Amino acid sequence: MNGKTDFRSFQESTREDWAIIGTHFAEFAKGLPDRVLSHLKLLGGDFGGFPIDRLHHSLLTATLAQRAGEDEEYVVCALLHDIGDTLGTFNHPDVAAAILKPFVSEANLWMVEKHGMFQGYYFFDHIGLDKNMREQFVEHAYYERTRLFSEKYDNVAFDRELECLPLEAFEPMVRRVLAQPKRSIYLK
Repeated sequence: MNGKTDFRSFQESTREDWAIIGTHFAEFAKGLPDRVLSHLKLLGGDFGGFPIDRLHHSLLTATLAQRAGEDEEYVVCALLHDIGDTLGTFNHPDVAAAILKPFVSEANLWMVEKHGMFQGYYFFDHIGLDKNMREQFVEHAYYERTRLFSEKYDNVAFDRELECLPLEAFEPMVRRVLAQPKRSIYLK
């Protein structure tokens, strides 16, 4: 790999500088799936009062989606939907959506981004919030998709008795989905 650049501001940078940076970026980008999987593993052992740890919940959500015949991109979204729990304590769906945004469809992105509000239907009333908060989106094109994600996969993925696939079963999917961005300001 080429060395490093020597500019002091972007304004001073040259095409040659950006060729060097681009080489480094391409190599760094290849490691994204490994970094995402490593971060997902941080959810292991973190119960937060739940009956299973957050990693098990993520794995079980993805397992249920896969077994129901959802496509690979959807299954990866199911796996990563709560990855933001460690860094986005008050906005974990936004963190997961930010990671997935370049790689997934608008429908799957919206589903991940809004899943917390939709999941709230099952418990918000227990913590003094409006369980029908999701209804503000009832006319949205992806409302039903997100409602079903919550009902069929996220909501029921706290059952210790349900069989759950290991993370290794999902690693190839994560690598494929995160291999090539579909949209980014950095794409030509």
